[in-house]
Amino acid sequence: MKKKRIMIIAGETSGDLHAACLVKALKSIDPHIEIFGVGGKRMQDAGAEIIYDVVELAVVGFIEVLKHFRTFKNLLQKLILLLETKRPDAVILVDYPGFNLRFAKYVKEKNIPVIYYISPQIWAWGKERIKEIKKYVDKMIVIFGFEESLYRDAGIKVHFVGHPFLDIVRSGWKKEETIKHLHLKHHSTKIALLPGSRAKEIERHLAPMLKACEIIKKRLPEAEFILSRRKELDKSIYNNIISCSKIKPHSLENRPYEIMEVSDLVIVSSGSATLETAIMKKPMVVIYKTSFLTWLFARNLIKIPDIGLVNVVAGKRIVPELVQFQVTPSNIARESLAILNNKTKQADIKESLRRIEERLGEKGAVERASHLIHKLLS
Repeated sequence: MKKKRIMIIAGETSGDLHAACLVKALKSIDPHIEIFGVGGKRMQDAGAEIIYDVVELAVVGFIEVLKHFRTFKNLLQKLILLLETKRPDAVILVDYPGFNLRFAKYVKEKNIPVIYYISPQIWAWGKERIKEIKKYVDKMIVIFGFEESLYRDAGIKVHFVGHPFLDIVRSGWKKEETIKHLHLKHHSTKIALLPGSRAKEIERHLAPMLKACEIIKKRLPEAEFILSRRKELDKSIYNNIISCSKIKPHSLENRPYEIMEVSDLVIVSSGSATLETAIMKKPMVVIYKTSFLTWLFARNLIKIPDIGLVNVVAGKRIVPELVQFQVTPSNIARESLAILNNKTKQADIKESLRRIEERLGEKGAVERASHLIHKLLS
């Protein structure tokens, strides 16, 4: 029997994580399946052949994407050629709609099945993309329950599998181990800093976070701060910002769940990390700042009141959000202290986060997705 061949396109860090789990699950069903495509180290470690590293695609914002137009064009041409030379049995697209939907058109022209795993956030902006999805995608595999009805109403074949974070998000260390490793005090107020996974996000978020920590430290002298770093990024991105701050946070590389586990509050960049923080049941302050031109474009396109996934899934604002010009040290400190100084507020947020987890479905999302894909291939 001819062995199956799959191409997967994951365009950024979170996509690499989800794709890696999917690769591992697919190979557990069929160890001989050949998987190649765009991804990062996680996908590679799971057994996929990486033809282009996802780190090169980790840009966000309209203007930033335009600056990398030639990179995307060259990659698109390379992938189209691979459709001919490797002829996969299916192509799996993981989020990253700006690139992936364009590529889907060429895949469909070659009569290769297109499966979309981790839906574009068309419910937030770009709702017209649902027409492209209907035209080029054979199967949507979604991770939010409300997405299923959205696609079904549009006549698109869709299946809700639950959110993969339910199986992923947990600390690998005991709380005591993390405290000891970082030389933290047992009874201090601990605040986690998650400035983002991309270099530009860190450059825009970390400085106001640290200045906010200076304000918090004056009000709560026993406070300690823990920075979540990405090992894949140049250390100077973090160090240059920290060198200008009075706050010298403890830090760990690629251990966000361990940091969250010991923290009383998380100051987090908007994105999938807000859902991870929610699953860890940690009160949080969500922030996000992008380039001015990108913000001008985005504010006219985004059709929902909140941008933090945690608030979107809840259907209301349960944790504070600070966006663009609101991202100031005084605002971050004010919202953080309002939570830290109010036990009732902390309890209410944790209860709301528990209800959010219930909305994410049941554990085993990746296994369900991999069996759906295997069935389609068969």
